[in-house]
Amino acid sequence: MKGKAFDMRVIILTLMALFFSPGINQALGQNRVDNSIIVDGRERTYRLYVPKVFNGKQPVPLLIALHGQGGNGKSFEEKTTLGGFDKLAKKENFIIVYPESIEKAWNDGRNDPYSYSAKQNLDDVHFISVLIDQLKEKYNIDSQRIFVTGMSNGGMMTFRLGGELSGKISGIATVAASLPENLYNSLVPSNKISVLIIHGTDDPIIPWDGGDIRALRKNHGRVVSIPKTENFWIKHNNCTLKTSKTYLPDVDKNDGTRVWKEEYANKEEGLRVVLYGIDGGGHRWPGGSGNPREKMVGKSSQDINACNVIWDFFKELKK
Repeated sequence: MKGKAFDMRVIILTLMALFFSPGINQALGQNRVDNSIIVDGRERTYRLYVPKVFNGKQPVPLLIALHGQGGNGKSFEEKTTLGGFDKLAKKENFIIVYPESIEKAWNDGRNDPYSYSAKQNLDDVHFISVLIDQLKEKYNIDSQRIFVTGMSNGGMMTFRLGGELSGKISGIATVAASLPENLYNSLVPSNKISVLIIHGTDDPIIPWDGGDIRALRKNHGRVVSIPKTENFWIKHNNCTLKTSKTYLPDVDKNDGTRVWKEEYANKEEGLRVVLYGIDGGGHRWPGGSGNPREKMVGKSSQDINACNVIWDFFKELKK
């Protein structure tokens, strides 16, 4: 009897472990999972969104979304959900992960003296690499459709990942971010990778023309200009075909912005470098809500929805 009782306890514990695993929770409709992993001796946290339409039978894309400085995974999910990343995941059947930095700032390579991650030289690239591997083990992720996007500090971290993790990533997209000066002079991507850049000409924090990043009257490192950032990737990707600069429809005539698009391509290898420039745009997520601190961060364009633009870019990339 004792043996049978022990066997029954083992069975119950096994079933409980299976029931409370992320995969089973997802199947029961609990499609948001807050989880953590240990990387380099530190607990690293993330929020995972798995749409209910995911059944695990077919490989699906993975979108990694990186928050800006001072934010976290949950706040960035809320910011982008307003524009529709989670809704797009449900519609298009892809998985999103919102990783979190240590002390609310990524070590994006610009040596920000006010960033704990930069001062400690934390290996956030390794964290994202391990996270990708673990998610691929748990879910049926398409290895050829792994993408990264981010805003501000998260956007600059995205550029770093595009250079140092291009063996695992198929495309990157940034909002309100430029290439850190240190990376511009040292980054040597191992593989070519398609790039989308969305940036406002009047961004008061990460200036269009490059230079010091200023926030709360402090200098948070330096970046190169948006044209130099764009040209860095054009040159690296051997993009020789240029599409002329074209202004998009002025959907909201009261937001004080106009959006244009220019594109460079390497058709032989299916590579693209695309810039959405926003005349009058500030340090904002296009298509997002109003901000009472507009004088500090500038205008938000309502002529495009950044979530839609980013996902349309990713899903059109050559596999």
